[in-house]
Amino acid sequence: MGSPFSQVDFDLLKKYDRPGPRYTSYPTAPVFKDTFTAEDYREEILATNTPETVTDLSLYFHFPFCDTLCYFCGCTMLITRDRNRIEENVRYMKREIDMIAPHIAQGRNVVQLHWGGGTPTHLSPEQIRDIAGHIRSSFTIVPNAEIGVEVDPRELRREHLEALREAGFNRMSMGVQDFESNVQEAVNRIQPEEMTYQVYSWARELGFHSINLDLIYGLPFQTLESFARTVRKVIEYSPERIAVFNYAHVPWLKPHQKLIQPESLPTPEEKLAILKQTIELFCANGYEYIGMDHFARPDDELAIAQKEKTLYRNFQGYSTRAGADLYGFGMSSISHFQSVYAQNHKTLPEYYGALDSGRLPTHVGYRMTADDILRKHVIMRLMCDLELDTRTVEQKYEIVFADYFADSLALLNQFTDEGMVTVSDGRIAIVGAGRLLLRNIAMCFDAYLDAMMKTKPIFSRTV
Repeated sequence: MGSPFSQVDFDLLKKYDRPGPRYTSYPTAPVFKDTFTAEDYREEILATNTPETVTDLSLYFHFPFCDTLCYFCGCTMLITRDRNRIEENVRYMKREIDMIAPHIAQGRNVVQLHWGGGTPTHLSPEQIRDIAGHIRSSFTIVPNAEIGVEVDPRELRREHLEALREAGFNRMSMGVQDFESNVQEAVNRIQPEEMTYQVYSWARELGFHSINLDLIYGLPFQTLESFARTVRKVIEYSPERIAVFNYAHVPWLKPHQKLIQPESLPTPEEKLAILKQTIELFCANGYEYIGMDHFARPDDELAIAQKEKTLYRNFQGYSTRAGADLYGFGMSSISHFQSVYAQNHKTLPEYYGALDSGRLPTHVGYRMTADDILRKHVIMRLMCDLELDTRTVEQKYEIVFADYFADSLALLNQFTDEGMVTVSDGRIAIVGAGRLLLRNIAMCFDAYLDAMMKTKPIFSRTV
């Protein structure tokens, strides 16, 4: 679709720079309730695994440990070099698998599997083979499943990638963030380009057919010129996908971010200029701008799915496996199937304690209402398709769109007035620079946003 930039009014974008959800779920995680118990989760698993169930499965495994603290990190992670702690966590994750897998109806196929963290490759090659083998013996994974893993090249040996390929992994996402040494030093992630290229080359040699590289803009000491150097190097690598994340400086949520000096960060104007330049460089070199943080080659599944309107969002971001029930394993992981969300405990003692007592490690959860399901559909389609057929929504949910969403459409007027959204008979379309404000536009349809915004800050900024 090319670059969304033509004549971009940066003052206009700054006006919309406010905290907001990323909408990897709707309702978003702050709405989940602790009144939803482990027993509720178990009952929902049983209720949705009848002999008639044919829905595909997506599995997510959260490995929380990292070797070194990256100051920018917003993930749920723990720092350790104690191999015994890592081994202990593998044992508990296998125990959680053993509690859930027997309840999964026979014939349900795993079409997507993802390892995130933390750092999954902080496991040894032997541990990778161990937990991967346990997963394969517990679930039915189809031959063409999308099996992805997040890797950190700083502690990676070729043996790690060999173990992953043996286990069936065919996709890899690797953090780069920035190739500039002064930026790396400021965020405590020393990763020479030679190291990154070596791991990338190994992955190609071993047959990973899709590689994603992660960048972050808004880090200390980044400039328009310096980040352009990083972007051009990434283009030379020619990965299938690229994610360019906006650094979210939220020290009230992630205290270790206080180690980053605020005065070293780019100004809002500089960040916007970096973003504009980055999008234009990738689009000029053959990548499609999918939306929010993501770019993909035109022949990649993400780009194809967007054209065919089958793109989806889940807790890992944009996905091509819409309709699959997601089961999450490990500390803090989130499951979503049918109309239910359930999140595991966010600390290891609580996670381990639940499993030791024979309970599923559910911390919070949520049962969606009919209104939630409708609004999720609207938000999902706008963020994935960049447009919405309101007549289809009316037929599917038996509503009059203009009446049901009168308040939302009133909020949307600000974007139509600025030329970032068009509303015509039966169609809402996000155009031009509106593609940079997908989160803001989706927020118009969020029934919980006002109440959440009245509490302490819980979301990163949208621009």
